Amino acid sequence: MTVTIAIETPLQDDVRAMVADLNAHMIPLTPREFQFQLTVEQMAEPTVTVLVARNEAGRQVGMASLKDHGESLGEVKRMFTLPEVRGQRVGTKLLQRIESLAREKGISRLVLETGEAPGFEPAWRVYERGGFQVCGAVLDYPDSGFSRFYEKNLA
Repeated sequence: MTVTIAIETPLQDDVRAMVADLNAHMIPLTPREFQFQLTVEQMAEPTVTVLVARNEAGRQVGMASLKDHGESLGEVKRMFTLPEVRGQRVGTKLLQRIESLAREKGISRLVLETGEAPGFEPAWRVYERGGFQVCGAVLDYPDSGFSRFYEKNLA
């Protein structure tokens, strides 16, 4: 599948719909108090860059965000691909673009938090194939047993 990945505002209807799809997918998998989702409005903050993958027809098929925490630390947030394109490496392409963007911003370490439950295995595969290593709790996330943490040094 040919996709185009570009920086876009999350404040558009098709991206809002994709965020809603992501939330609908994730909410049943983990207790709500252990879900740390950025809202669309938080995704529009200056420290967050949103990348949207679109197919040949211009339809959104995936997204990922980079949150810049300063001091050379970045966080991968809101990574999602539509079910019908899974297995076509859209997630891999988004993750590669996040890494490229992080390097452009002078970020030398990427971290992320994802679920630690059945249903998250495809995400784990994308991160691990992308060179991310499982690590201990990062940032201010609790080490609850409901989260899996990853890191990747870019330097």
